[in-house]
Amino acid sequence: MSVTGPGSITAATLAAQNNMFTQLNTLSQQLGTGEAAQTYSGLGSQAGLALELNAQLSAIGGYSSTATSVGTTLSIAQSVLGQLASVSNSVAQSISQQGAFTLDNNGQTSVQESAASYLDQIISLLNTQVGGNYLFSGSATNEPSVASTDEILNGNGTQAGLTQVIADRAQADGVGAQGRLEIPSVASGSSTVSISQDAGNSTFGFQLAGVSSSLTGATVTGPSGTSPPSISIDLGSNPNNGDTISFDLTLPDGSSQTITLQATTSSSPGAGQFTIGANADATASNLQAALSSAVGSLADTALPAASAVAAANNFFSVPPQIVDATGSPPDYATATSLTDGTSSNTVMWYTGGNSSTPLQTATAEVGPSMTIAYGMQANEPAITSLLANVAVLAATSYSASDANAQTSYQTLCQDVQNNLSGQSGTQSIGDIEAQIADAQTTVQNAATLNTQTQTTLQDMLQGIDGVNQNQIGEQILTLQNTLSASMSVTARLAQLSLVNYLSAVSG
Repeated sequence: MSVTGPGSITAATLAAQNNMFTQLNTLSQQLGTGEAAQTYSGLGSQAGLALELNAQLSAIGGYSSTATSVGTTLSIAQSVLGQLASVSNSVAQSISQQGAFTLDNNGQTSVQESAASYLDQIISLLNTQVGGNYLFSGSATNEPSVASTDEILNGNGTQAGLTQVIADRAQADGVGAQGRLEIPSVASGSSTVSISQDAGNSTFGFQLAGVSSSLTGATVTGPSGTSPPSISIDLGSNPNNGDTISFDLTLPDGSSQTITLQATTSSSPGAGQFTIGANADATASNLQAALSSAVGSLADTALPAASAVAAANNFFSVPPQIVDATGSPPDYATATSLTDGTSSNTVMWYTGGNSSTPLQTATAEVGPSMTIAYGMQANEPAITSLLANVAVLAATSYSASDANAQTSYQTLCQDVQNNLSGQSGTQSIGDIEAQIADAQTTVQNAATLNTQTQTTLQDMLQGIDGVNQNQIGEQILTLQNTLSASMSVTARLAQLSLVNYLSAVSG
């Protein structure tokens, strides 16, 4: 009879036990980590797919992080834009609710004092930073968007600020000096009245835009010519009582004014009238005097406001535009054109990056094939318009001894109020807000899609390298029981001798 020795049985059993120990160790790791394997090689044929899924999960995580960061930036941007719109409304409201025309020691009203504070608030808002980046600097996110309020208003050394630019432009526009129009006295024995600009192709002063007449017997020509443009009225006979002539003028800010003069038989003509004389020559002299007076009045009231608004618009362009004057000192009164301001003679109010497409200066990928543009610049039309209109109030001042000061100030306030209400076809703060809102919607949609995609990928990956921990627990318990029984048998076999074995068999 052949008898297998206990040693060989124990060896086979130990090999099986080692295998069970290995399985138990593997199952314990899976239970602890929730993963089927610690390395991709442990996944066998599924390793490649697992690698691809993990790569996609990593990319989605990056998109989600970007979306969160950009979402924060966009929320702050909307808050800033909302505050800018609120400032605009507050300035307009302060103008409409102002009281009596009272000047402080600086020659300014309470509305102008408030405008200076509002301007400081605007400058602060435009220099808002998020994560160390300036929101309104376009591509130059590490540079402040705008210069300080003091520099913008008062200049810096040889660099002229807005106050100086307004003063220079006032001289160039002929404020208080007939607005650069020439209305010569009627020559003796002549019945012709003429009015002309003092220079051809000039940017400054009143521009002759048109003339209309119901003066009986009069021949009216113009405006014609460019060297310089002029209008001529030849009174062939005396007009009738009530006949009128109107002159259309364009002001520096693009607004219009019409001077209408009416013929009257009264020897004491009222405002906007001229006396019909004994003959056409005498009437022409009276018409010339009335026209000169009317132009002078506009040059003292409407023109200062229009000139200041134009100067502010010029200053808040990029680069700033200033009067191109020659001579030393510069002769602004004879200048005919504007020129670019330089960093040596003018404050560069905008200090960020300059692009013709501000929105494209900041872009971000917030999801697969989902890129948004959300750049902003402080020199966008809606923002520069707000700056110019608030700043012009803060920069102008008046003399209590000037009889025309109140009228000029009221004209300026009306111009600013109209401009703040927005012009048809021009960009508004609301337009910029709408662009940012579109970007916010895209970010929110991307975040939702990213979350859904991430869940799907995680489920797929779980199916490859994940484990059912309840099932693993059951397998461990079964394996432990089997191993325990096997070890018990092994222990008994280890104590078995041939005598014991024969005794057990015979017994």
